[in-house]
Amino acid sequence: MKRIFTGQLLILGRRAAILLALVVIAGPPLSCSDEPRRDISIGTGGTGGVYYPYGGGLAELWSKHVPGVRAVAEVTGGSVENVRLAHKGETVIGQIMGDVAFQAYHGESKFEGTPQRILGLAAMYPNILQIVAHRRSGMDHISQIKGRTVSIGAPGSGTAFMSELVLEALDIPEDSFKIRRLSFVENANALRDHSIDAGIWCVAPPTSSIMDLATTHNIRIIPFGPDEVTKITQRHTFYSGYELPAGVYRGVDEPVKTLGVWNMIICRADLPEDLVYQLVKALFENNEYMRRIHPFAQHTTAENTVEHSPIPLHPGVLKYLKEKGLDIPDKLLPERNRPTIGD
Repeated sequence: MKRIFTGQLLILGRRAAILLALVVIAGPPLSCSDEPRRDISIGTGGTGGVYYPYGGGLAELWSKHVPGVRAVAEVTGGSVENVRLAHKGETVIGQIMGDVAFQAYHGESKFEGTPQRILGLAAMYPNILQIVAHRRSGMDHISQIKGRTVSIGAPGSGTAFMSELVLEALDIPEDSFKIRRLSFVENANALRDHSIDAGIWCVAPPTSSIMDLATTHNIRIIPFGPDEVTKITQRHTFYSGYELPAGVYRGVDEPVKTLGVWNMIICRADLPEDLVYQLVKALFENNEYMRRIHPFAQHTTAENTVEHSPIPLHPGVLKYLKEKGLDIPDKLLPERNRPTIGD
């Protein structure tokens, strides 16, 4: 068991997370003061990305500001795994990329025929696709990964999910290069020892694993051309063009045209409305604390949730948004008669 914050924030292993989920399903235990307590597990990601510290901040914030809640953050494989954990009821909250959320909710792609039992809780911030290579590699175009060794992201991660969709849209088949499936930290280490030619990250910049790599090695972020951005975003409307600013990492001295996708906090569809209302209220009204975790948390707002959520929102979220006077489009209203946990 690892501890990254003092107080109530714990990073748990899978077995502990399952036990917590059973506690939630069975009903909250009583504390010494006989007040009901609910344990909430949050699926995050690997230690080299932003989900990990962001999820830790969520756990600390909710444990402090929502009465009766003890939130804990779990290290996971990322977006796809977080959806499946929430769908099965093994976690309560998950941090996932918007493309994964859309296809999971609708039962498409990796979730073909099995719509997942999730709803939106909040839009977090945009993730940015960053394809990193050594500057001396000569790679300055995405098509040049053919014949190379490239890490497309860890199994079950949102990075791997997005990599596959983007490369498919550009007609770059997976058998045209050697695939490695590494985490962010493993990407950086593999680039250091030259066991891969390029590594793909989909994460909010700057991220620690790329920053650390850039301090010792001359890196290049491979750009996308305008036609490639158009081709991808027309094929997958949950993606959009993004310009990575110059100077985000040492040695990246010019802006880089790439792609972005919004991240979502999702929750189990069967969570009580009042609980989700309290969670989202605490999140939106303590944004300053989350911005200290990562500056991209400035995007975690009620307004961005309405504008950027790719899936319907939980009734507890809708209750809060209506109190704030925001107009809710029909596409964000939960569908009736969808299966919930245990059906």
